[in-house]
Amino acid sequence: QVQLVESWGGLVQSGGSLRLSCTASGLTFDDYAMGWFRQAPGKEREAVSCVTWSGSSAYYADSVKGRFTISRDNAKNTVYLQMNSLKPEDTAMYYCAAEAHCEDMTTVQGLAVMARWIRFGYWGQGTQVTVSS
Repeated sequence: QVQLVESWGGLVQSGGSLRLSCTASGLTFDDYAMGWFRQAPGKEREAVSCVTWSGSSAYYADSVKGRFTISRDNAKNTVYLQMNSLKPEDTAMYYCAAEAHCEDMTTVQGLAVMARWIRFGYWGQGTQVTVSS
């Protein structure tokens, strides 16, 4: 049984930082690209970032580029999302996910690839991030 468990969300002031982590079990971790999505109340789930199985390539949504950094430790079956310079609009439930492929989500092709994650990927239960102004 595949399990993805996110942790280290929380409440932070605007301009602050958080580091989310997600530990996977029940799958061969380095067979999968790993990613982070978020969903704010009343909005659709959106891709934030993803990293290829080897960690050699990472992609980001334009809204977080330059502020967020994704990384993975295949020895620990864990993926991280370092979030700096947080803004109130970053407030959302953040979900970890695993799927076969990861591509540049700022392109039409990449959006189609990331849409597959929502339909076919493995998902965690989410961790809440709240940024106060």
